[in-house]
Amino acid sequence: MTAQEYKEKIDRALTAFFAPCGEALPTDGLAEAMRYSLLAGGKRIRPMLVLEFCRISGGDIEAALPVACAIEMLHTYSLIHDDLPCMDNDDLRRGRPTNHVIYGECTATLAGDALQAEAFGTILRSTLSAERRAACAEDLANAVGLDGMCGGQYLDMTGEGKLLSETELDEINTRKTGALLIAACRMGVHAAGGTEIQLEAATRYGAAIGAAFQLRDDVLDVTSTEAELGKPIGSDAQEGKNTYVSLVGLEECENRISRLTETAKTALSEGFSDTAFLDALADSMAVRKN
Repeated sequence: MTAQEYKEKIDRALTAFFAPCGEALPTDGLAEAMRYSLLAGGKRIRPMLVLEFCRISGGDIEAALPVACAIEMLHTYSLIHDDLPCMDNDDLRRGRPTNHVIYGECTATLAGDALQAEAFGTILRSTLSAERRAACAEDLANAVGLDGMCGGQYLDMTGEGKLLSETELDEINTRKTGALLIAACRMGVHAAGGTEIQLEAATRYGAAIGAAFQLRDDVLDVTSTEAELGKPIGSDAQEGKNTYVSLVGLEECENRISRLTETAKTALSEGFSDTAFLDALADSMAVRKN
């Protein structure tokens, strides 16, 4: 399956969630806010990773589709909350007004909260075996909680205006960005009932592309345009955030992205034979423009 075919499959599946049921419900306004951000586009990298790792681990991607949708719900929740006035206070996401701009801060907060809960519900209601559902849910919880994305967001927030070391910046970004990408890879293997060797290879691939992804984000915040990126640029510097560009410079960031991309592809070869899609995905992420 191509990346575009995967994206279309994921988008079709996502449109079925939180849709009006034909009769007016008192919570329709919240469901509308959830769908607004969930269906706002995006590359769908995380659900794509779930499906492809499931496939190359010998699993059924149709059975894994709810897991793929769940991680996109979780990712969407994080974007809604990142954009809130109390966090990054952004007015633009994926070229559209952010959720709180359209629906207000309270509804946007609840939309994110509900998407996080629904992500776990979607996994637990899937047709996968109980063991595979539990493994997927555990990986997602680990990626989001204290030692994952929320912990990383806290460290990012408390580090604003301070001069952080590279080690401290790594600690933030491994949690805030890397953890969810690692989880996507691992959840695909779990959905297929893959081996420990495959799980380890998927983990190392996810860690490498996660680190490269954050480096590219930092570069784009300096070199891109608002039209290309679909959100404000230069916000890191304005908010006093530490970035890899400010620490090591643009050239070294580019060098590291290249090295990490090769590390990711090498890791794959140690657990899988059919790696062409994920090799190409790592390459494309390394040079992405948004």
